[in-house]
Amino acid sequence: MFVDQARILIRSGRGGDGAVHFHREKFVPRGGPDGGDGGRGGDVIFEVTTHLNTLSTFRHVTRFAAQDGGRGGKNNMSGKSAPDVVIKVPPGTLIYDAVSSELVGDLTEDGQRLTVAKGGRGGRGNQHFATSRHQAPQIAEKGVPSQERELRLELKLIADVGIVGVPNAGKSSLLAAVSNAKPKIADYPFTTIEPNLGVAELDLDTSLVLADIPGLIEGAHAGSGLGFDFLRHIQRTRAIIHLLDGLSEDPLADFTQINGEMALFDPQLKTKPQVVAFNKIDLPDVKKRWPKVKASLEKKGYKPLAISAATGENVKELLWQVIRRLAETPVVEQQSELPVYKPVEDPREFKIEHVGDGFQLSGAAIERAAEMTYWEYDDSVRRFQKLMERLGVDDALRKAGIQEGQIVHIKDYELVWED
Repeated sequence: MFVDQARILIRSGRGGDGAVHFHREKFVPRGGPDGGDGGRGGDVIFEVTTHLNTLSTFRHVTRFAAQDGGRGGKNNMSGKSAPDVVIKVPPGTLIYDAVSSELVGDLTEDGQRLTVAKGGRGGRGNQHFATSRHQAPQIAEKGVPSQERELRLELKLIADVGIVGVPNAGKSSLLAAVSNAKPKIADYPFTTIEPNLGVAELDLDTSLVLADIPGLIEGAHAGSGLGFDFLRHIQRTRAIIHLLDGLSEDPLADFTQINGEMALFDPQLKTKPQVVAFNKIDLPDVKKRWPKVKASLEKKGYKPLAISAATGENVKELLWQVIRRLAETPVVEQQSELPVYKPVEDPREFKIEHVGDGFQLSGAAIERAAEMTYWEYDDSVRRFQKLMERLGVDDALRKAGIQEGQIVHIKDYELVWED
């Protein structure tokens, strides 16, 4: 089954907690702090593979979570880093943030990778906090929290040429005639209910990847018929074969309508090279109509061909004409390396809201620091307080009117204010 849209939930691994530990060994007095660091949490990575051509994998598996890093141990032993989770997707996959609809990545090339959720850094053990003045620190960090996101995946087939036209124009028959594809063919509207890909080999050095797009009708750009779900697949193509049905009541009206629907869906589609083919020329009635249709299309600036997908007449010439048009069309280079996705917000920013028994404090840096603090150790709590001072949280709370004994809420943590 062809699936070209999916929604999934991904979560990277949390960093392992750093350890608070002091070296104890016979005949080694004052062994000092030897708490090890936590291991790194696993990343969540998308990778392109040409072995896939749909998003059907995500019909049943919609959650992907990386493992957390291991906890640090004694004797300066670091925790084990977690493996990454690699999610395979077909070429042409677009990745959007499901909440903001922001485009996160556009994956087009085999082997291309995109990290969408970075695993948390492991927390530092108390070995890192020893100084000449503080030789026995009860300070360590918990691991950096994981990242969790909901993503929307959308597939746009990557083909050199998209074959468009009204239902029953013969698109599937043309694809079957020139390639190894075996699309379903029958004499009723919407035989094609999903895109089909095929490779046409013109000679030893020349080939084309063609996509048969389900029939477009009036209103396709707004969701009528099958066109709305599949118009996006034309956006990837470098050229278009516009196939006219020779038995249609008005082929020229069909031509205008289809071009209008594509332009309404995406104005850039009208800039793509378009080769027009008048199909079913093997039929006597179609032959009679051809001179008039040809003259009208030539007035519009096209060089139409009369073909028969059923008998193969002029089909090779059609493909060579497409090849010539592609040679005149510059190739848009795709970015082969994509950066790790990073939110645009400043993590140091915070917000204070008045709640019933005190204040709610929110902000990326503050919430992360709270989750990384060992609240059971006084040294760790004092370190958290100094961080709040550096971020300007203390001054902001005083300006907001906080009083002695009021509660400051940071996610699931409740802190009592003492001035």
